[in-house]
Amino acid sequence: MFSRILIANRGEIALRIIRACKELGVETVAVYSEADRNSLYLKLADYAICIGPGPAAKSYLDISRIVSAAEIADVDAIHPGYGFLSENAHFAEVCESCHIKFIGPPPEASRATGDTVNARELAKRLKIPTIPGSETAVKDDKESLEIAHRVGYPVMIKAAGGGGGRGMRMAHNDVSLVHNFIAAQAEAGAAFKNSAVYIEKYIEKARHIEIQILADQHGNIVHLGERDCTIQRRFQKLIEEAPSPVMTHSLRKDMGNSAISFARAAKYVNAGTCEFLVDERHRYYFIEMNARIQVEHPVTEMVTGIDLVKEQIRIAAGEKLRFRQGDITWTGVAIECRINAENPNDGFKPSPGRITTYYAPGGPGVRIDSHVYSGYSIPPFYDSMIGKLIVHRPTRDEAVQAMKRALSEFVVEGVQTTIPLHLAIFDHTQYIKGQVDTTFIESYFGK
Repeated sequence: MFSRILIANRGEIALRIIRACKELGVETVAVYSEADRNSLYLKLADYAICIGPGPAAKSYLDISRIVSAAEIADVDAIHPGYGFLSENAHFAEVCESCHIKFIGPPPEASRATGDTVNARELAKRLKIPTIPGSETAVKDDKESLEIAHRVGYPVMIKAAGGGGGRGMRMAHNDVSLVHNFIAAQAEAGAAFKNSAVYIEKYIEKARHIEIQILADQHGNIVHLGERDCTIQRRFQKLIEEAPSPVMTHSLRKDMGNSAISFARAAKYVNAGTCEFLVDERHRYYFIEMNARIQVEHPVTEMVTGIDLVKEQIRIAAGEKLRFRQGDITWTGVAIECRINAENPNDGFKPSPGRITTYYAPGGPGVRIDSHVYSGYSIPPFYDSMIGKLIVHRPTRDEAVQAMKRALSEFVVEGVQTTIPLHLAIFDHTQYIKGQVDTTFIESYFGK
């Protein structure tokens, strides 16, 4: 096991990793920007090093600053969390060259999975269903029109070099395709420094379901079941649950086997997630693989009892998986709400500022992953998520009621949050019945 780990991230995921390290008896080194000087995670780390000013490009995305901090702190490994440099193959290579273990997939696996076009090609070779669309990155709007006419509208334009809803646009006709193609390229280039995009058929009335996998350095791979991430706004996830309300035993087995096959072919190691769309007839289509821990990993932890962050660290340290596929069971239902400092009534405009009052809910089956507190000032430089509210109860009906109760107890004053929207969602008949698709928010809330 490692002696000391540097966490190349901030906020709730930095705090989450620190807690896992403490339980493993591993020292932690937190890095922070000047804007995060008063963050809670710094108080719980063993050491803290400032790596630059507030803008991420000058701090959390600056490889040289992070590696310098790691060398000064004499760490064994770096955990990148999610976002920032977590899927950056070059960062993993730099860590490797400095004899610092990167807690994530090896660089070659990151490259195989990180470019979505390459990942789709690998899935096709493995006979994993994929959505009809472009075979490679689309070079211009003329080619995009040819593909759209071949597969039929509506189509999705997606960034080849990343996810999270950035560089993603929908088009219903030629005019909107040309406009959105250019916009998607620009957004992808700004977000991922890779403006390449591809086009695929839009699957209507689809659910977004992902499969969590763990792979060690000894060839052992397991899947931990699915997370249903269908409730989204502008392709950004809002609510996740496990298991999916529409999952069957045979569908979970098929999707799990597909995820394992993909990970094995990509020579993947550590925690990763294969993402799929599932249509009304329970046909599934591979979208991409996320080569990192996911924001929504807690719902998998709650239903399996497996600490994914600890497993990431153990795998990176060279340990074998301590369980086989047959050992994994799923108990109860877990639901997660992402609590963002945003105004849902104003286009989800970010709401940075000082939190004047913060009261977190509690009670049976309630978990909070958050780095904020009363008096904390939310910086304007980063993602607007300030926490995750997770509940775990024996049945879905009980989980929904527990979430409604917990949301009603959650008090965050001084900034706008998504809590009121979440409360409205959990009161909606279609959500309660589990009869939703990826257009739910736009269809019923006009957001």
